[in-house]
Amino acid sequence: MIRLVVVDDHPVVRQGLTAMLRWEPELELVGEAADGQEAVRLILDQRPDVVLLDLRLPGLSGVEVMRHVRPMAPEVRFLILTTYDTESYIAPALAAGARGYLLKDATLDELMQGIRAVVQGRPALEPGVAARLLDRMADGAGAGDLSERELEVLRLLADGSSNKSIAQRLILSENTVKAHISHIFSKLGVQSRTEAVTVALQRGLVSLD
Repeated sequence: MIRLVVVDDHPVVRQGLTAMLRWEPELELVGEAADGQEAVRLILDQRPDVVLLDLRLPGLSGVEVMRHVRPMAPEVRFLILTTYDTESYIAPALAAGARGYLLKDATLDELMQGIRAVVQGRPALEPGVAARLLDRMADGAGAGDLSERELEVLRLLADGSSNKSIAQRLILSENTVKAHISHIFSKLGVQSRTEAVTVALQRGLVSLD
């Protein structure tokens, strides 16, 4: 029996998912949550096998939920179910520990295949998402590469340095630092400093040693 938690802030979507999934004989629905904080409390309390997780949530985002939960419950597997299929959402979610990434137009069969896959330790990626990741890998040394200066800025971000501190360390203006950070976000496919550092750690671009 696969123990499942559903997290989505839209009542109609959440109730629709739970109504469908509770009839699946191999699933046990152990809870549902409508916001990030509630999700963290529920997941740590119930320790489900799989969390079906939306990315856009009130309070904590889906990525932040995973970052809160994983250090305390590494056995919990996360399957993203969202409407967003751009790399700026995909990369941070996978970097934060998602085992699968499906879109909300998935069929019940596709959803169940995804749940089984992540339980078995296999990835569950919507075909379009998988194609984007393959394209990104194929690009290799293309526009996604960071310049040496951008790597210097990224390393200082990982140290927790402010824009002002980075500017002083590298003898740059704060506006130039902001421009470098914007380019870093774009190349890494992220939207925040925390996500940039997480992706950089995953790729071995920086170290916290």
